[in-house]
Amino acid sequence: MVQMLDEDGTVDPWRRRPRRSRRQMPLWQELPLLLIVAFCLAVLIRTFLLQAFFIPSGSMENTLLIGDRVLVNKVVYDMRDPIRGEVVVFRGTDRWVAQEAPAPPTNLTGRIGRTLGDLVGVSRPGEKDFIKRVIGVPGDKVWCCDDGRVVVNGVPLDEQAYVSENSPLDLPPNPKECRSRQFTEVVVPPGQIFVMGDHRLVSQDARCQGPVPIDNVIGRAFMIVWPSQRWTSLPVPETFAGLPRPDAAAARPAPADPDPVGGVVLIVPVTATLAVLAGSGRLRRTRRRRLLP
Repeated sequence: MVQMLDEDGTVDPWRRRPRRSRRQMPLWQELPLLLIVAFCLAVLIRTFLLQAFFIPSGSMENTLLIGDRVLVNKVVYDMRDPIRGEVVVFRGTDRWVAQEAPAPPTNLTGRIGRTLGDLVGVSRPGEKDFIKRVIGVPGDKVWCCDDGRVVVNGVPLDEQAYVSENSPLDLPPNPKECRSRQFTEVVVPPGQIFVMGDHRLVSQDARCQGPVPIDNVIGRAFMIVWPSQRWTSLPVPETFAGLPRPDAAAARPAPADPDPVGGVVLIVPVTATLAVLAGSGRLRRTRRRRLLP
């Protein structure tokens, strides 16, 4: 250990050898490094936690419009199952008709842009990716109609808050087409959910394509983030709060929305960003040295 001596040659225990200041990385080196770290964080968040999805069709109007982008919580259903009224993104089964996908780009720049968009979750969805509202959960009995309303476990739903345009009542039910509002009673199988679009007149959903396995659910859409003037959350409508459970003689109402605004997932991107910025030498806080007599 090196000790500092006073002018008279005695050792001063309070004096220490001055520390050399660390050399900061030049901006031209630091900026690319931060961009790479931020990109890697975006890919990790997109893969495991949070993803943005583009709305390609009008099946969820007027809740979601064509061109909207929604944030999807991909981890929430690892902790619980979907509940009625939530808007979910899922992969359709073999019975679900694939959506019309845009033609893939032909030039190199377009292909690179699409690949990067897929990695960070801002590109268009796949042909088998759909977004609908959960109407029934395993064990529920769902049918239509009671005075024109969808019925879940014997209780008619008041859907005026989110259904923009309903299907006609005068068309007979057709198991191969969803144009009719009427459909026969469906008992939702174990491990599956019954989903419908909010624009019933154009939505192709579980009425004619069948329930969806919960294992196919990618996550819960909890917020519209683009365009900026439509920034809003996607909570569970109140009409689902008082529905009875499908079991136990339907004595107790179903629980309310346990995660109305996406919960802890909203904190993840902020935390990740702060972690990147905190690692930058240009944002480190200098500590004040204590002066000793």
